[in-house]
Amino acid sequence: MKQPTRDELRDSIRRGDIDTVVMAFPDLQGRLVGKRTSGSFFLQQVEEHGTENCDYLIATDFDDVAVPGYKFASYDLGYGDMIARADFGTIRVTPWVPKTALILCDVFSVKTGEPIAVAPRQILRDQVAAAQRMNLEPMIGSEIEFYLFRDSYDQLHDKGYRNLLPHSPFMEDYQIVQTTRDEYVVGEIRRGLEAAAIPVEFSKGEAGRGQHEINLSYTRAVEMADRNTVYKTAAKEIAAGLGRSVTFMAKYDFAETGSSCHVHSSLWHLTEGAVRGSAFDAGHGGAAGGGAAGGGAAGGGAVGHGTPAMTDHFRMYLAGQLAAARDFSILWAPTVNSYKRFQPGSWAPTAVAWGVDNRTLGYRVVGHGAGTRVECRIPGADANSYLAFAGTIAAGLYGIRHRLQLTDAYAGNGYEAKDLPRIPTTLAEAADLWQQSEIARECFGDDVHHHLLNMARHEWSSFQQTVTDWERVRYFERA
Repeated sequence: MKQPTRDELRDSIRRGDIDTVVMAFPDLQGRLVGKRTSGSFFLQQVEEHGTENCDYLIATDFDDVAVPGYKFASYDLGYGDMIARADFGTIRVTPWVPKTALILCDVFSVKTGEPIAVAPRQILRDQVAAAQRMNLEPMIGSEIEFYLFRDSYDQLHDKGYRNLLPHSPFMEDYQIVQTTRDEYVVGEIRRGLEAAAIPVEFSKGEAGRGQHEINLSYTRAVEMADRNTVYKTAAKEIAAGLGRSVTFMAKYDFAETGSSCHVHSSLWHLTEGAVRGSAFDAGHGGAAGGGAAGGGAAGGGAVGHGTPAMTDHFRMYLAGQLAAARDFSILWAPTVNSYKRFQPGSWAPTAVAWGVDNRTLGYRVVGHGAGTRVECRIPGADANSYLAFAGTIAAGLYGIRHRLQLTDAYAGNGYEAKDLPRIPTTLAEAADLWQQSEIARECFGDDVHHHLLNMARHEWSSFQQTVTDWERVRYFERA
């Protein structure tokens, strides 16, 4: 199903097919926030002028607590308003919420009318703009995994998120019979996304009990982040409507496989605003649409058993990814829980290195011809797609600007390597790396650098002020 145009949305409201318009934008955690407007008020006021929202919405934590330390918004500054204006290229009808349309928004200063630079969608837009100034267009596909549970969200809350009931008692990786039992939920998510004009390639069982992955078609970076954000929202809302629950936690249980958001990216040549061909295609073939992210996040075959032919753009882009990987960890692993996922033999990487079709490393080169791309395996399913993609693009462009030299591909088991840089093991370590990073400051500027550092520091501080169940069980009687 195609996305409605602005005129078609107006007609749907006037006919009564749509009576609610959600005007939403992503917060720092990647969740949609905003307002539901009546269809009539949308036509009278909101379509032209947008909605006013408190600026604390991009300066809060997971509990929606106003966090101190931000330069952008604070009690000292009065927590004023910002304007959310519709991006009319993002109109979607959401069939899982009757008579409702969703429009994603960008946020602007009430005082100056300028875009708010620390808003996640704008952070990504700015990195895309940096690429376009180099006549390059980032194309991205990603794979987000989740766990499905028999419990409803209310049931989980009432029992303190203990004794969770995975929807399947077995690992479901690629299994058809097992995943058929989950189809009344997963199938509804797929169909809902398709009906909301989000192209779905496939779903599959993953390497955990009740774990699934839904792959969406690759596209330009901002649109891909939009799709991911609507996908995560839809999955939760559809599951809740069926009395079930899903989680995008990176590691909900240490005994289970973690959930990832593998990011496949490539750069394409941009000529007079049109995408012409892959900058990663050593054969110089491929028109736009030939598989910028490999015919989809999981499409295409391996490059080969040896090091592939690589363009200069590709080599420098990948070298930039490696140079920034540790420094940018808070963009790919933004929570305390994120770092529990990086365990040997877990399908999540522990080493910062690249290889050809090697799933034990942080970076995996796959595809061929116009579909050649790099897969970053570091991000978890808990990542904010706008920030994860911004980091991916920024790192690659840094490599191109500085003409970085690419190290040789690593062959072998990255989990056993002793001489490779390691992914940080805690959010505190990752925040320290980001704070000290000249690459981060160069790529994002001081304001964004400070804003995201404050986010990470607060999340770690909140954890440090919490006594866990593990501590009580271990120390209460025996200390």
